[in-house]
Amino acid sequence: MTNKARARRRAVVDDLPVADINTTPLIDVMLVLLVMIIITIPVQLHAVNLHLPVGDPPPADHKPEVVQIAIAPAGALAWNGTPVADAADLRARLVAAAALPEQPEMHVRPDQRAKYDAFAAVMVAVNQAGLTKVGVTGSEQFIPK
Repeated sequence: MTNKARARRRAVVDDLPVADINTTPLIDVMLVLLVMIIITIPVQLHAVNLHLPVGDPPPADHKPEVVQIAIAPAGALAWNGTPVADAADLRARLVAAAALPEQPEMHVRPDQRAKYDAFAAVMVAVNQAGLTKVGVTGSEQFIPK
């Protein structure tokens, strides 16, 4: 092959479009997005450990006592409809309920406008008292209409 043919062939190859993509900017953007996601994920340090039962429950011979704890929008608590004075009164009632031979079922019913802090405080108090039969009722009020 002569030098003229080689030069012509090189000129034809140089004029063809490049089929490779420069991935460096793509990788840079992905790393920036990854860092932003890692920074914006909230770190949850406070957690309430719940010990959930495993297996099938035994058949109930009789219905257990049910205690309704209502949380009002302002954070006021009610125990089966009667107002609870303060957190110490709630703890005393929960400890007394936990000491019964058969623990009552605790139904916590927060109002739709109640703050989450009040609900979390009740759940922590129930857990610390050692009560294991706990349920949250009234979820139908949170369904959008």
